Amino acid sequence: MQANPVTTVDEYIKHFSRDVQTRLKVIRNVIRKVAPQSVESISYGMPAYKLHGKPLVYFAAYEHHIGFYATPAGHRAFAQQLSQYKQGKGSVQFPHVLPLPLKLIERMIRFRAQ
Repeated sequence: MQANPVTTVDEYIKHFSRDVQTRLKVIRNVIRKVAPQSVESISYGMPAYKLHGKPLVYFAAYEHHIGFYATPAGHRAFAQQLSQYKQGKGSVQFPHVLPLPLKLIERMIRFRAQ
C-alpha cells in the first residue's frame, strides 16, 4: 500500500488489484446489508465499522489473504467454523485462493451487532 494514509474505504479499495478489489467490495456490501446503520471509516489503516459508537468489524487486504477482524469475542463465538483458517487473537485470514465464506461472515457481523 502507499505511504500516504487513505481517508476513505473507496480510496483503500482502489489500491489493490481488480480481483482483490472485488473481494473487498463483497465484504463491504455484506457489512452494509447486515448492519446498514453502522458507520464506515478508516481505522488502524483499514476499513472499520462502528455501531452505536463501538467497533463492529474491520477488514484488510494482504498479499495472500483478506484479514477479517470481529474482535476476540466475535472469533471465540465462531471458533469451530473458523478452525480451517489461519487466525490470530481477534482476526482470521481468508486466503485469496478460496471463496469468501460469506454466510459465516454475515453470521459474525450479526453476532457482533447484537
